[in-house]
Amino acid sequence: MVSAAHPLAVQAGLDVLGRGGHAVDAAVAVQMVLGLVEAPESGIGGGGFLLLHTSASGTTTVFDGRETAPASATPERFRSLGMDWPLALAIPSGKSVGIPGLPAMLYQAHQQYGRLPWAELLQPAIALAEQSLPMPERLQRQIANDHSLWLFRDTRRYFRQQAAQTPPRLHNPALAKTLRLLADQGMQGFYQGPVAEQLLERVKDAPWGDAGWQAADLAHYRAIERDPVCAPYREWTLCSAGPPSSGGIAVLQILGMLAQFPLGEMGADDPQALHLLAEASRLAFADRNQYVGDPDFVTVPVAGLLDPDYLRQRAALINPERAMPVAHPGLPGQQVSLTEAPQRSESRERGTSHFTVLDGEGNLLALTSSNEAPFGSRMLSQGFVLNNQLTDFSFNPGSSDWPHPNAPAGGKRPRSSMAPILVLDAAGQPRLMLGSRGGSRIIGHVVKTLIAVLDWNMDIQDAIALPNRLERGRGLEIEAGTPLEALAPAMRAYGHRVRIEPMTSGVHGIERINGVWRGGADPRLDGEARGH
Repeated sequence: MVSAAHPLAVQAGLDVLGRGGHAVDAAVAVQMVLGLVEAPESGIGGGGFLLLHTSASGTTTVFDGRETAPASATPERFRSLGMDWPLALAIPSGKSVGIPGLPAMLYQAHQQYGRLPWAELLQPAIALAEQSLPMPERLQRQIANDHSLWLFRDTRRYFRQQAAQTPPRLHNPALAKTLRLLADQGMQGFYQGPVAEQLLERVKDAPWGDAGWQAADLAHYRAIERDPVCAPYREWTLCSAGPPSSGGIAVLQILGMLAQFPLGEMGADDPQALHLLAEASRLAFADRNQYVGDPDFVTVPVAGLLDPDYLRQRAALINPERAMPVAHPGLPGQQVSLTEAPQRSESRERGTSHFTVLDGEGNLLALTSSNEAPFGSRMLSQGFVLNNQLTDFSFNPGSSDWPHPNAPAGGKRPRSSMAPILVLDAAGQPRLMLGSRGGSRIIGHVVKTLIAVLDWNMDIQDAIALPNRLERGRGLEIEAGTPLEALAPAMRAYGHRVRIEPMTSGVHGIERINGVWRGGADPRLDGEARGH
């Protein structure tokens, strides 16, 4: 089974699985097609996190393909004259572009787990890019709604011109050529040789300062295999990607706090359930902003943040009748969590794509990938969008007394919110695997879906379609145009600042219920869940 954001990507994955491919083989094929049909969101110019559960051994691992800053990066990368750059200036600058991680992550995972030849897995995307196909409806909407694309030569020449055809067609021979090199040479075909050389030229020619890349930054990039972060929620065990992603820790913290309340006795439209979710989310985001960064550069107190006693203390701060005035970060690892740590600022994140795969042996894979903002840095090279992931760093590096854990540095990976997640039942068997797109909203989209399945006994498709609701420390956000809007007055009575917002989540998942597998796909996108 494959659940992804476009039917062509789903079909590519199913074809691989039908030939006896491993879940990792299918993931390579799915991701390469998504890089064509969802080019603004995802592709080989970006990065991601891959969560893999191996059925035979019962083990779970994470491949970290997050982008890195070049060796030349300094904490003042996005500051001038002591002031932070405006985000609108930082995104299309060379300084926003990180060393892409997706090609290395997929190749390294395939080297360990793949069964079918690497080159064979790239052929569906190559064929589609060469032949052309009808432009996906979502991509047409994105192009039509983003008027800023006129300002940037790369996106204007490629996206705008193709959307202006009658009917709109998607054709990318430059990407096909790049993928052929990647197919023939493996990851070296991307990080060294002609592709790398042209990448270096493109980011050097970027507006508002070049990226500061050197050939060694590309040649030395490697994905990192890491242990997942895991924690209990009621009778289940949940595992996700850990730092440099904050998503897994935040999801597990939110659920760890909500475990103190009887959500199962409430419902999806119960104002108190929404209030509790919002308060737990505010506390988790306060900790996230305070502590999480690249673990190779800063010490992240993962065990303390997920300690059940700490989460019970944090949950005790939640008043079931009233929103707290301010959600402060706690002091994980210490007995008293009421002491307030100095609070840090929030980073900026959005964009992304997610898909989930189940192979014939029961191996499960969830992969979240991203260019960061839609259309990334607004720069293209050799047919693919270049990410702007380095704007996920904190622009203000903090002080010498209290440096920000997510400040830029050479070789460092910016904090992410990606949260591919696996749920195991009490017997250690997979119950559910999913993830989402949506920047820092990913955390809320994933939590909503998990609660709907695990506490409210919804099937995965209904859980995904449920109206989105989340809190990122910026006010309670409710999905516009949904019945959930009716709860806004009740939430304001609790003391919440309520915002009605359009929210294009992209949750794609697979669940096992009574020995049967079924999938769900987010109806807000063009995708589907399909199996055989």
